[in-house]
Amino acid sequence: MPIFETLEQNARLYPDETAIVEINPSFEPETRITWRDYALMQPIPGEPFRREITWMDFDCRANRFANLLLTRGVKKGDKVAILLMNSIEWLPIYFGILKSGAVAVPLNYRYTAEEIKYCLEKSDSSLLVFGPEFIGRMEEIVDRIPFIRHLFYVGEECPTFADSYDHMIKLCTSKKPQIEITDEDDGAIYFSSGTTGFPKAILHAHMSLMHAMRVEQAHHHQTHDDVFLCIPPLYHTGAKMHWFGSLMVGAKAVLLKGTRPEWIIQAASDEKASIVWLLVPWAQDILDKIDSGAIDLSKYDLSRWRLMHIGAQPVPPSLVKRWLTVFPNHDYDTNYGLSESIGPGCVHLGIGNNHKVGAIGKAGYGWQVMIADEHDQPVARGEVGELFVKGPGVMKCYYKDEEATRESLTDDHWLRTGDMAMEDEDGFIYLVDRKKDVIITGGENLYPVQIEDFLRKNDKIKDVAVIGLPDPRLGEIAGAIIEVKEGMTMTEEEVMNFCLDMPRYKRPRRIIFADVPRNPTGKIEKPVLRARYCGESLVAQQIEL
Repeated sequence: MPIFETLEQNARLYPDETAIVEINPSFEPETRITWRDYALMQPIPGEPFRREITWMDFDCRANRFANLLLTRGVKKGDKVAILLMNSIEWLPIYFGILKSGAVAVPLNYRYTAEEIKYCLEKSDSSLLVFGPEFIGRMEEIVDRIPFIRHLFYVGEECPTFADSYDHMIKLCTSKKPQIEITDEDDGAIYFSSGTTGFPKAILHAHMSLMHAMRVEQAHHHQTHDDVFLCIPPLYHTGAKMHWFGSLMVGAKAVLLKGTRPEWIIQAASDEKASIVWLLVPWAQDILDKIDSGAIDLSKYDLSRWRLMHIGAQPVPPSLVKRWLTVFPNHDYDTNYGLSESIGPGCVHLGIGNNHKVGAIGKAGYGWQVMIADEHDQPVARGEVGELFVKGPGVMKCYYKDEEATRESLTDDHWLRTGDMAMEDEDGFIYLVDRKKDVIITGGENLYPVQIEDFLRKNDKIKDVAVIGLPDPRLGEIAGAIIEVKEGMTMTEEEVMNFCLDMPRYKRPRRIIFADVPRNPTGKIEKPVLRARYCGESLVAQQIEL
């Protein structure tokens, strides 16, 4: 069944209970706003600190937007793009698109104007919903996207080239549109991170969305009483698919607009959050603030917080051990996934497996995994190969890219992840590195994740990225870009002395002290680092080994 039927069920079972809360700590004083009847909602000057909607509100808004799309000629299979920051409007718009029979196309809020144009054209989008943060970028391209038939603007002071979402939505009925949708119908297009040029369009069926919901709830055991604190961007599969577990049981979720450690802890306390999904930098920042005394945990009520989980990137074991020392009553899980596998959960560590911290885990609920060689054949346990996954959440294809689809999907629908991995004697899978990130130095394979994990054990290092740097003799050498913790200093000699416990061939040969760039989902932007440092004259010492 399509996932919006779960939303409709929640509206029947819990009509007056809170579904979504939006918190923006940047705005004071605190204002509590509850919209009970969306049809009568009046524009609100400024942006409130806190607002919420019930399950009935949520479903009615989704129906209204679906009917608005139908009045604009949207037909089943049409593509409707979303370009919004996290907000209380985001999810009702997404579900309204699904209810209309159209395909939802969430866009990365960091896209430049040209990337927005590319993605709209690549996905065959014919409508776009956008917010105030994107007016300038839209002005750059609005005259060059004639294929976009309608632009809807969410916010005050609607630009002249768009229609006001807030105004138009009030004119539409809240009755559910009668559109027949099957599990096999197209449901959403998500874009890849675009690490090798412009991003690829990843097409998923409605079946994928339903499977993501079942996987999340099976892994983290959400109940109706749980409260999920959601911080990452909703355009990405990760945040939304984790929220799907709350959707399945009609549990409240909180959208926090901001990543400051104090805001996260305050929101978890005020909203009685029980599940919080963090990215590595946010978890590190929280611990650093606690260690420095800037956050005094005795001033907060975190008694309901039961689960902290991390995904989207390799997780340093030292970070998890440090977290569980500070929060010994927390359950912990690591989630692995790709947008091509509808986000997190195709592999997960599993609650209760803290003795295997460092592994990404085993096959998730309803998933199969295989570690294969270059001929797509399974390797022996303990050997390194490429991780393959298979299940109901695998993409249908890369939209309008048959060649890329053939490269990523086998004939029997295994997905090649591009990640190198190995399986231990207990069946737990460890990521070794991205296939394309492996450094070949003098014929030896170096896996940057292993070097990064080692360096993160140093108390002075906040973040680190290891990349291959060109070398005339060895082909490549390992270079470590190190971000030092605030208020601390570090020398190259200190780093190299710290690395003496590593095998000689794994030690980085160049040390560069600089910030480590990460995208909104927490992944290190290694293409940015390669463009910055490869082939350039580096102001950094080369270590002779």
